[in-house]
Amino acid sequence: MQYLAVLVWLVIFAGLAVLGYPLAARLFGRLRSGGVGFALPLALLAIWLPVYWLGKLSFGPLTVFVGVAVLVGVAAALGLDRAALRDRELLLAEDIRVNRRAIAETAVVFVAAFLFLVAIRSADPAVHAAGGEKYLDYGMLRTLLRSGTLPPEDFWFAGKPVQYYYGGHLLAAILTYLTGTVPELAYNLALAGFYAMLVTAAYDLAANVAADNDVNPVTGGAFAAFFVGFASNLATAGRIALGFLVGLPPADLWQGLVDRYGSLSLSGEGFSYWDASRVITDSLDGGTYPTINEFPLFAWLNGDMHAHMMGTPFLLLAAAIGFALFRTPAAQRRRRLGLLAVVPLLGLFQIVTSTWSFPSVFGITYLALALAPASARSLLPEGAAGQVQRLHNSLADQLDPDGGPESATRRTLEELERLFVPLAIAGGLTAVAAVLAIPFLTRTTGGSSRTIELFPAAARSGLFELFAVHGAFLLLFGAFLLSRVERGRRAMLAVATALVGAVAIVLPLDVLGFTLPLLVVGWALLRFDDAGYETVLIIAGAGLVTIVEFVYVNEQAGPLRMNTVFKTYMQVWVFWGVGAGAAAAGLLARANRATEGVDAPTVDWGKVAPVGVAVLVVFTSLYGGFALSGHFSTDAEPTLDATEMPGWYDESELNAVDWLDRNADGDTVIVSAPGTGSNPGMYSWEASIASSLTGVPTVAGWAHEIGYRGPEAYHARVGAVDALYTGSPEQAASLIRDHGVDYVWVGTAERNRYGSDLVNFNERAGYEPVFVEGNVVIYEVRESELPE
Repeated sequence: MQYLAVLVWLVIFAGLAVLGYPLAARLFGRLRSGGVGFALPLALLAIWLPVYWLGKLSFGPLTVFVGVAVLVGVAAALGLDRAALRDRELLLAEDIRVNRRAIAETAVVFVAAFLFLVAIRSADPAVHAAGGEKYLDYGMLRTLLRSGTLPPEDFWFAGKPVQYYYGGHLLAAILTYLTGTVPELAYNLALAGFYAMLVTAAYDLAANVAADNDVNPVTGGAFAAFFVGFASNLATAGRIALGFLVGLPPADLWQGLVDRYGSLSLSGEGFSYWDASRVITDSLDGGTYPTINEFPLFAWLNGDMHAHMMGTPFLLLAAAIGFALFRTPAAQRRRRLGLLAVVPLLGLFQIVTSTWSFPSVFGITYLALALAPASARSLLPEGAAGQVQRLHNSLADQLDPDGGPESATRRTLEELERLFVPLAIAGGLTAVAAVLAIPFLTRTTGGSSRTIELFPAAARSGLFELFAVHGAFLLLFGAFLLSRVERGRRAMLAVATALVGAVAIVLPLDVLGFTLPLLVVGWALLRFDDAGYETVLIIAGAGLVTIVEFVYVNEQAGPLRMNTVFKTYMQVWVFWGVGAGAAAAGLLARANRATEGVDAPTVDWGKVAPVGVAVLVVFTSLYGGFALSGHFSTDAEPTLDATEMPGWYDESELNAVDWLDRNADGDTVIVSAPGTGSNPGMYSWEASIASSLTGVPTVAGWAHEIGYRGPEAYHARVGAVDALYTGSPEQAASLIRDHGVDYVWVGTAERNRYGSDLVNFNERAGYEPVFVEGNVVIYEVRESELPE
């Protein structure tokens, strides 16, 4: 039956992609592929939007059916020939182009990526608590499937709606309804679907960018699929290198690095898939604070269906819209406005799905407008465009009355206009998305303790750490940009870059030694040369890497900027992975031309580029090789059942979870020991196990709620729950009535937390044991028998 579920999901994805293709063709019809790689994300977005709004009234299979009906209607309106419809024929509109080769390529990439991730999840399918947010993610899916309206009730804070961004989990719930899959299988299949959408979107966007540069699109797409879907940072290769260098001069340096980061043998001895995601450590006032430096393969191997992962295919959809804007001439104003109209809707989706990615949707739109060959002024209303033109002329006449159209002053004003007009447009689009998301934003920010703060200079990332995380991209982009610079300027550029790097390290602003050359050279090439859209993606990633060295979000999910780096670096990887695919293809194409004598560069790219790209591919593949080798070295029977838990779980607890799942309805509330961070600790298997694995709300769950609602609200509930388990009958009755509790859970977490102070509910009126096994008792509450 699990193999059948895999097939059903592939069939549903194929059907949705067919329905989404008319949307993609209208947005990306002038691209080489017709945007086929974005047909599925667009289809899901078209379903999600009506489900999200209608779900506030009612959510369930009927709401999902309405969403699908909206998609079908939009697809018919955009894709069918109206004249043929009048003759009762179903024909595609004449202006919708079908590139069968691109469709076949995309289908192969999607199916391969989907089955690859299915295989990975089948070897370790469990949503266990350790090492990630799977309890949170699975609980979100389950509570959505139990909910009759949106937003769903918070399964870790009964009686209140969730304050977490749940849009991606809503999409997983929609797919669960569409496929008719049980949640235990839907979790891992949805995870595979998000991964396949990401890899396919990366392939399609990079292939189109490569084709726009007269480079082999399959090569560009394949490299992008590799960098986004499989490649890792250089931490693993670096640890192997340290294993060879330790003991060589300068011995103290190498030994110090080994003591800090560890070393590996070529056989992989000492390898842990976890280490490569924890490279950058912030140091401040004698303390050390780790950050999270994830890349897609680590994230999907670890198996969280988390917000920062589910938003990535749609972040690339925003980048694809940016690419369409970038290459659309100014004369096609209506088409450019049509592309911009999609951006606020996509922004709304990202706010509810992964709020961290919301600014990047508009950031990439801004860069596309600012760096496109066509001026953004033509997108303004006629009156506003006229005012900008008059202001431009007035300033030019005042500052340089005798200068011609090509004077330095007038060109500077033109560049300033190109900076600020797109900023106004992107700002307006951001405001529209924020207005659409007001109900979500006002609810999720209430009680939150998050603040945006300046990051202390003393704690900024160091040279070795930055290179370990970003080095592969930086080497590739450096070579690519250098290859685009005219031969006569390369020496000057190399000297300037070296000076920038030296100054940045001395200040200390090590990050600028990496990112500033990419930003400056990339911007200059785009504005004054013929650089392609891959350079826009390079700038986007470099900007994000730079920003997190100066500001961060101070929040309960810290310490310091742990979560800021975590959520931002995934976006960097997605932008840079696609840019790297197109850049690698461009370098190899330039190498071929050099070999054939078409170019005569000072650098022999015909020899350097293939070797350099091959070395980078090998170095960034080492992690995947070691990680997958260890991942599949298990004798366990493959399964996609997310509740097939590891051996450290108590079987009686899991049986109690199954009982609760069968007997609870959409209004059921339980009480269990809160996961306060200690006894039971968050990421402990017994902490809030019942609510996390069923979606049935508990009064106080994991301490994540501190970040959502503030410490006062959470700890007030914790105190009341503790009083229920250790206090008087009247205290227990008060909490039960306040929160409408139906069941009291007494299991491993409760016995460990309260010990001898745990009351015996068998001796109290109003508590009927309805499940008893091993260490677990579930008591059904009979409120009428409780003391007043």
